[in-house]
Amino acid sequence: MEKADYDLIIIGGGPAGLTAGIYAVRARLNVILYEKLVPGGQIIVTDWVENYPGFPEGISGMDLVDKMVEQAKRLGLKIENNEVISLDVSGQVKRVVFPDQTVTAHAIILATGAHPKKLGVEGEDAFIGKGISFCATCDGPFYKNKVVAAVGGGDTAVQESIFLTRFAKKVYLIHRRDQLRATKILQERAFADNKIEFVWNSVVTGIEGSDGLEKITVKNVKTGESKELPVDGCFIWVGILPNSGFLPDTIKTDEYGFVITNHKMETSVPGLFAAGDGRSTPLRQIATAVGDAAIAAFSAEHYIESLKNEK
Repeated sequence: MEKADYDLIIIGGGPAGLTAGIYAVRARLNVILYEKLVPGGQIIVTDWVENYPGFPEGISGMDLVDKMVEQAKRLGLKIENNEVISLDVSGQVKRVVFPDQTVTAHAIILATGAHPKKLGVEGEDAFIGKGISFCATCDGPFYKNKVVAAVGGGDTAVQESIFLTRFAKKVYLIHRRDQLRATKILQERAFADNKIEFVWNSVVTGIEGSDGLEKITVKNVKTGESKELPVDGCFIWVGILPNSGFLPDTIKTDEYGFVITNHKMETSVPGLFAAGDGRSTPLRQIATAVGDAAIAAFSAEHYIESLKNEK
């Protein structure tokens, strides 16, 4: 077997990456995890997690990440901060290129996650950080006794809108359809909250203000009618996009850029595995990321063993 710096490199430090790391160190693989920012991924900005087993009262996203990191480090997982620029996966030894170094391994697990999708409307970019936000936990407290808009209809949009009512005096929840996609328990809570006003069958078409956000334009997709809503902030939860910009074309992805794998979390490139939100999957939750990662680490271990056993 060709010599490499590590048996396994894990790229990404969210629940998927940390779980893969826990399984890999327990399998006694020579492994390292690289995270661009701080471990945790999108879970860090999740106010409250109540659908992850083992925490009957629920747990904050930050606390859950802290526990995962503590567990991984206690078992001996090496975690470093660095941003991957590119990959060379053409040979048996894979090369991970950073701004300051190139590190090699026999296998890689991609646990790179995803990031929020923008609306793509006029004024959006100008007000990001000045009224436009993708994180209620981060920015909700800035809107005490103010009026905000929230855009989306899935679990994140509804859960975070409920969280915003702790601070805002009113939350417009804008959804392009006439019913929510969120789980029923979240829908029930939102419908029971008199601070939330639903704006159905509508999309945001414009964002305006001077020093800060002052109003948004909303268009009804059925009637074509437009109206302005005076708001101090707008929170956007209309989906996610994969953090896959650095991946070579040899790695097969779906039409949105999410990495395609089989049931063993194997990608189209031997020795390259994927887990978590960056994978093409019907459900993106902490529980599914953790399950993906356990399988990916198991598959990577077997792949590495097969290389060692080659004559």
